[in-house]
Amino acid sequence: MQKLKLLLPLRRSYRKMVLFLNRGEAFLLSPVIRNPVLVEGRANSRAAILNRPSALNALTASMAARLNRLYESWEENSDIGFVMMKGGSDRAFCSGTDVVALYQLLNEGKIEESKAFFQSLYKFVYVLGTYLKPHVAIMDGIVMGGGAGISLPGMFRVVTDRTVFSSPEVQIGFHPDAGASYYLSRLPGYLGEYLALTGEKLNGVEMMACGLATHYSPKEKLPWIEERLGNLITDDRSVIETSLAQYGSLVYPDSRSVLHEIETIDSIFCHDTMEEIIEALETKVAESNNKRYTMVLDKIREASPLSLKVALQSIREGRFQTLDQCLAREYRTSLKFISKQVSDDFCEGVRARLVDKDFAPKWSLRKLEEVTDDMVASFFSPLGEVEPELNLPVSVREPDV
Repeated sequence: MQKLKLLLPLRRSYRKMVLFLNRGEAFLLSPVIRNPVLVEGRANSRAAILNRPSALNALTASMAARLNRLYESWEENSDIGFVMMKGGSDRAFCSGTDVVALYQLLNEGKIEESKAFFQSLYKFVYVLGTYLKPHVAIMDGIVMGGGAGISLPGMFRVVTDRTVFSSPEVQIGFHPDAGASYYLSRLPGYLGEYLALTGEKLNGVEMMACGLATHYSPKEKLPWIEERLGNLITDDRSVIETSLAQYGSLVYPDSRSVLHEIETIDSIFCHDTMEEIIEALETKVAESNNKRYTMVLDKIREASPLSLKVALQSIREGRFQTLDQCLAREYRTSLKFISKQVSDDFCEGVRARLVDKDFAPKWSLRKLEEVTDDMVASFFSPLGEVEPELNLPVSVREPDV
């Protein structure tokens, strides 16, 4: 008897279930899941589109692996002059690493899969930072954590009136990673420390002003920018720069921006230790009763004490390191966090803020004074003979280094 194939659509999504009938038996195949990274082909360019809108385009292991494959193949293709990346969501470019998925892997004891994710993600950040072709990231909407890591190392970074950037890792018992210690440490003054230790947000205008972005455009002009870029036949960065500038806007931070407080930020976050930074914040609050610094102090007190000390040292070391060195060090730190050898703060932070959502994490070390120098140092120590270090293609991509 010939097989009958019946196609059943599921709601209005692209997922499908296929039912095969044969000799009275039915076989139900799993739904076809949408591709989390789509590709748009243009005349002389390619665009990677992050396509997990329900998860604000949070990064998974499969997404990181696919981005690596795509970008490496595009770099080798002489018919492709430049590459773009954007989010396939109205709300987000990329909300960072899918830490809930990591949390689930760790709870299931799948630490090797977790390590593989960090290896793949950090490799992509490095590839992007050393990419041979012009790259344009259109960062419309939320840009958090790893989402910044897969965009900021590139050549052109376009932000909009809807862009919101933050590095909130210390609030979940982790550390700013995916190259964050490289780009945050290169911001004016001690703004990088401020952002890393507080998780405070910057808008698109502020990203332009501090150098995180290269171009600003209102959201409604993005279709024009994409159409213009899609018609280009070039690998010349100056031509791409001119095209982006054509639809760009000259903008300045408003009077409420933290960037107007940069001298005060520097005077507080320049100190060597977290204890000194908090003391300076407490003094500022006592003297001025300023709402901004009261809120900043509250956010720091809510964060993991261990994460705060690790993040501070990471930014300080990043100032004197290359991108590949920052990523190699961040990899050591990430593995230390997920190993739970010193603390379980990462899983506890994810549980409290993103899983159970009770917003009351029980940090393993509740006070800064409980976090010793030796504990912090262990997050930066070489992994040893048993555990291989992060293997980045430095000799191939930067042979003169």
